Amino acid sequence: MRGIICCIVSALVLAGSSTWLSAQPPSAQRIATDPDVQGAQRLFSAWLEGQMLERGLPGVAVGVVADQELVWAAGFGLADTASKITMTPQTKFRMASHSKLFTATAVMQLREQGKLRLDDPVSKYLPWFKLIPTESEDPPITIEELLTHSSGLPREAGAYWTTFDFPTTEQLRALMPARQAPFAPEVRWKYSNLAYSVAGMIVETVTGQKWADYVHREIFQPLGMTASSVDKNVSGLAVGYGRRMPDGARAINPSSTRAGWRPRRASRPRSRTWPDLHRRSSERARAAERRFSAPARCEMHRVRVLESNWTQGNAIGFAVRRAGDKVYVSHGGSYPGYQTNTMLWPDGKVGVIVLTNADDGNPAALATELMNTVGQAVAKVAARPPARFTWDPSWSRFAGLYRGRGGDSRVVELNKRLVVVSSTSTNLDNPVQLEPIGNGQFRYVASVGGGPVGEIVRFVEENGRVTRMITGDSYVERVQP
Repeated sequence: MRGIICCIVSALVLAGSSTWLSAQPPSAQRIATDPDVQGAQRLFSAWLEGQMLERGLPGVAVGVVADQELVWAAGFGLADTASKITMTPQTKFRMASHSKLFTATAVMQLREQGKLRLDDPVSKYLPWFKLIPTESEDPPITIEELLTHSSGLPREAGAYWTTFDFPTTEQLRALMPARQAPFAPEVRWKYSNLAYSVAGMIVETVTGQKWADYVHREIFQPLGMTASSVDKNVSGLAVGYGRRMPDGARAINPSSTRAGWRPRRASRPRSRTWPDLHRRSSERARAAERRFSAPARCEMHRVRVLESNWTQGNAIGFAVRRAGDKVYVSHGGSYPGYQTNTMLWPDGKVGVIVLTNADDGNPAALATELMNTVGQAVAKVAARPPARFTWDPSWSRFAGLYRGRGGDSRVVELNKRLVVVSSTSTNLDNPVQLEPIGNGQFRYVASVGGGPVGEIVRFVEENGRVTRMITGDSYVERVQP
């Protein structure tokens, strides 16, 4: 609940663990040496260096991970402008709100152990948790609502961003009864540091450990994240700078000179380094992941709260955004002198992270361009071609008209593949594919979910004639010519 320090890799350790579930990662060396990937690195680097020059940014560290493998990490500019210390992938940063990912992961671990439920009211674990509701009939706030920023709680619990005097647990408890919720639970998405502070207190209550101790023992240690720390003096920390003023000057922010800020906050990691992110590919990391089920990791990426524009929302601990035909899962961090962003493209099995040591670093924009260049190139090279069966000309016999109570379906042979067209289809934009899987069986493949998507399709034959098409547990009869 206090500051964590790490570099680039820690954020992707957590982020990558949620939905990248392929068996073996591709060769990082093969991807890193691919000409298109190296060209994309040069393109992004040229653009970033121009941005830094025009905006007067002190330093930036970036990295790209492909399906659990670190394929590129680089530092640009300076970690300390006065001492001319070069920015490197090993430079440590205050990660700020990236620590919300650790809090969300901790809660999900405890849920898996049966120690809490996401729909439990917060007051079940924190009886003192009371505030002034928006309306008297507002329902109690749940743990899930804390994690998805749908609790309606105020953003903060004091003026600490001005004073840097962060409240203790006791102070936070004392001020809660006077706080008023701007919204009732579930009314709308509203980012809240206060909500995650409360979630961290639940972790402490359930485990009997300090939040920092739990994160260290149950997340950092199992994943081998030795460069990550909470509230400790560390070497190699980038100097954090304020925004560029009209005269071009940048102030050094207090967080760069203090041993460690002390917020009561389960949402402010203090330091990380790139090598920590790469721990994700180790056997130790894989063993740690087995303590946290694949469905739970996937669930952390599922949208729970959707903004009214229908292009972005929030999952458990992560923000989710749709851009064109791609869905990105991300989180940022902001603390005076440090701006950071992690962005994942789950379908492409690619993650990028950008760390900056300036208040106007705008890492989200940099991460977007990093994903659009290096990330896209990496995804293309890393993609495994799907297993394909050689077309069997005898499969042509399955083409034809099938009829059931729900309507007619036609299996149509295209160029060495079969598709299904329903009589109720209004267009031919995305016909259902029958993907061969061996033994004369197929898989029902469609662009959207629902119905029999992913189920096995097989055909029944009698006396040398196809008589029935079975999809999952349902079937339709062949209409013979």
